[in-house]
Amino acid sequence: MTTNKPKISIITVNYNNADGLRETIKSVMEQSYDAIEYIVVDGASTDGGVEVLESFRPSLAHALSEKDAGIYNAMNKGIKLATGDYLLFLNSGDKLIGPRIIEEVVAQGLPADLVYGDLKFFDEVKAWTWNLPDKLTFRFFYDSTLPHPSTFIRRELFDTVGLYDEELKIASDWKFFMLAVARHNCSYRHIGLIVSAYNFEGISSKPENQQAIQVERSKVLAETFPLFIADYEELGQLQKEMRKIKYFLKIRKAVKKIFNSK
Repeated sequence: MTTNKPKISIITVNYNNADGLRETIKSVMEQSYDAIEYIVVDGASTDGGVEVLESFRPSLAHALSEKDAGIYNAMNKGIKLATGDYLLFLNSGDKLIGPRIIEEVVAQGLPADLVYGDLKFFDEVKAWTWNLPDKLTFRFFYDSTLPHPSTFIRRELFDTVGLYDEELKIASDWKFFMLAVARHNCSYRHIGLIVSAYNFEGISSKPENQQAIQVERSKVLAETFPLFIADYEELGQLQKEMRKIKYFLKIRKAVKKIFNSK
């Protein structure tokens, strides 16, 4: 790796989201950092996405449009094409937060296998920010994950952990991050920058997909960390009971305060 100018491979996968693809590509094209390898993998879109891809082709390192076996199959195609020191996945509809953000991230240093920033969510009516913790634990991954659009992944980490599991339809990035940190003990660093804006209408955010996410996560946990499952299920139940007790005590204190004031 060149220490003063690491190459960043940004990978965008798209299927039938022409407008989102256009906005995502523009947010990458306007970056001030000049060591970017941009790869777009389209799943043979039929809504004009291919035409959008073609219009930007001269500015792309790789532009691929063909049928795939799902989002993680498309991401794996991008990984195989990437030659950067770090990879960043920015799916169609997501945007880098500003034209200097890649330059700002690199200026802070990329000393770890995973370098992750914060994420801004947006939908048609509002925007809000997800601030990530500095410390990652198994407990964190049991409940949450790292934001793909704000996480820079050292290229060699895919050799250590493996590519995305294409048997999973919606939680394979979570599996990758969890295994990288909890099993392979990879290095990581949280930077205090909002890196990207995530379109909350994406596949993993849709309410109808939440049950599928939990099913896939439970399957992965049962296969990879079976001895931990019972403990964490018991812990989760105890935490629910503690929240009930705290709520009861809060109500009792409020009622007591009302009566004492009379």
